[in-house]
Amino acid sequence: MFKKSFALVVVLSLLSLLLFGCKNVGNEAQKSKNSITVAGSTSVQPLADDLAKAFMEKHPDTKIEVQGGGSGVGIKSAKDGVADIGTSSRELKPEEKGLHEYKIAIDGIAIVVHPSNPIDNLSADQIKDIYTGKIKNWKDVGGKDAQIVVVTREEGSGTRGAFEELVMGGSSISDSAVVQPSTGAVKQSVSQDPNAIGYISMGVLDSSVKAVKIEGVEATEDNVKNGKYKLQRPFLFLTKDEPQGLVKEFIDFALSNEGQTIVEKYHYIKVK
Repeated sequence: MFKKSFALVVVLSLLSLLLFGCKNVGNEAQKSKNSITVAGSTSVQPLADDLAKAFMEKHPDTKIEVQGGGSGVGIKSAKDGVADIGTSSRELKPEEKGLHEYKIAIDGIAIVVHPSNPIDNLSADQIKDIYTGKIKNWKDVGGKDAQIVVVTREEGSGTRGAFEELVMGGSSISDSAVVQPSTGAVKQSVSQDPNAIGYISMGVLDSSVKAVKIEGVEATEDNVKNGKYKLQRPFLFLTKDEPQGLVKEFIDFALSNEGQTIVEKYHYIKVK
């Protein structure tokens, strides 16, 4: 009886050591990993890319690859473990919850037109009616007699998701809208068409397009900070598991003073 009990104790001890050793090996492998992939929102992509470059300059033995694809891709990539960090430029839907979320910045969404367009202010209802197709001509909102060319983002885009939530209120964007695959593509379309309207991240605003006021409020950093400008959304880093190793180091860097200075460089709002 004693021999059997002793043998059982020995076997259990060996199993315990084996499991503990495997766990430690797994953790150490994650901690020692020197390359990671970041994928998702095309709005977050330029910021994440700059953060990655700054981080790699400080840590030359590491590699961080930043990819786009849209917020939907970022959320799914994080959930499936395909990317070490997924990125989203909108809040997660209830069915998408369960990931570890890290807000690295806040961004405003600018409604943009061609610089030659005389319109400089629209109401939220007017923007909604333009995007549903109810308003089709610029003269109906005080502009010239010309057909409005509506430009939108693709399904799955975080910018589109935030725009639909903040502006559309459950109404559908017109099927006749021109669909573009990135923030940069929307900006380019509007910059090349005097009759176009689109929505883009405030962080990429430049003189090639004109941001209209919404309800008389300008699309500025200060108005996003003080809450007057209502079209704003978070930039999120997402992970499937509790971050460790290089993943944790990179997220911590994004939230550090140095990382948040890069956030400010892009005219986004700091979270720290």
